[in-house]
Amino acid sequence: MTGGLALTLGLAVLIGVSLGLLGGGGSILAVPLLVYVADLPPREAIATSLLVVGVTSAVGVLPHARAGRIRWRTGLIFGLAGMAGAYAGGRLAAFVPAALLLTGFAVMMLATATAMIRGRRGGGAGGAARPELPTLRVVLDGLVVGLVTGLVGAGGGFLVVPALALLGGLPMPVAVGTSLVVIAMKSFAGLAGYLSTVSIDWGLAAAVTGAAVLGSLAGGRLAGRVPEAVLRGAFGWFVAVMGVFVLAQQLPERLRTEPLLWAVVAGAAVVVAAVAVVRRRTRTRRP
Repeated sequence: MTGGLALTLGLAVLIGVSLGLLGGGGSILAVPLLVYVADLPPREAIATSLLVVGVTSAVGVLPHARAGRIRWRTGLIFGLAGMAGAYAGGRLAAFVPAALLLTGFAVMMLATATAMIRGRRGGGAGGAARPELPTLRVVLDGLVVGLVTGLVGAGGGFLVVPALALLGGLPMPVAVGTSLVVIAMKSFAGLAGYLSTVSIDWGLAAAVTGAAVLGSLAGGRLAGRVPEAVLRGAFGWFVAVMGVFVLAQQLPERLRTEPLLWAVVAGAAVVVAAVAVVRRRTRTRRP
C-alpha cells in the first residue's frame, strides 16, 4: 500500500465517523480528500464521493435505527424529493465549470456552519420537538437540497441536519439519524446523474467506502452519548473550517500565500467564536 493510498484510507475513516456522529460532513471531507489527496479530477471526485457517502450512510442508519433516532416518514419523503433534485443536479453539473462547483460548495458550507453555530431562534439548544414536519415543506426542502447535492457532490447532511434541527425542531440526535436516510437516497440518485458523463475508479472507490463504513459504525455508537449542544457546535465549526479550506483552494496562488489575508481570516474567526460564546451564554442565563 502506497503512502498516498494509506493516507486516503485513514482519512476515509474520518468521513465515516463524521457521518455516523454528525449525520453529515461525509462529502465535505470526501470531495477535498479525493481531489487533494487522491488526486482525482473534481467531477470524478464528486461522483466517487456520492458513491462512498451513499453506501456509508446506508450502513450508518443501522445503529441509529436500533436506538430509535430516526423519523422514517420525514426521512423517506425528504429523500424521495431529494432524489429527484439530486438526479437533475448531477445532469446539470456537466455544464458547470469545476472551479465554480467547488466555490459554490464552499459558500454553502460557510452559510450552513453559521446557521448551526447560531442555533434555533427562540428554541435554544433543546427546543420542543415536533412529531412530524409538514409534507409540503419537506418536499420543497428536499428538492432544493437534492439539487445542491447533485451539483456539488454533497450528500446533503450539512444541509439536511440544519433543516431538520433548526427549521423542523427535531432534537439534534434524531436529525442526525434521519439525515442518514436522506443522504443515502440522494447520494445514489446524484451518482446516477453523474455516471452518464463521468467514469469512476471502482477499486479506489471500494477501498475508500470500506474504510468509511467502519468509521460510520463507530460514529453511530458515539452519537447518543454526546450532549446535543456539543454536537451542534462541533458540526458547525467543523463545516466552517472545511469551507474555508475548500474556498481557499479556489483563490489565485498569490492570494493563497499572502500572510496578511490569513491573519485577517484568523482574526475574523476569533471574533465570530467570541460572539457565538457570548450569545450562547446570554441565552443560557435567560429565565
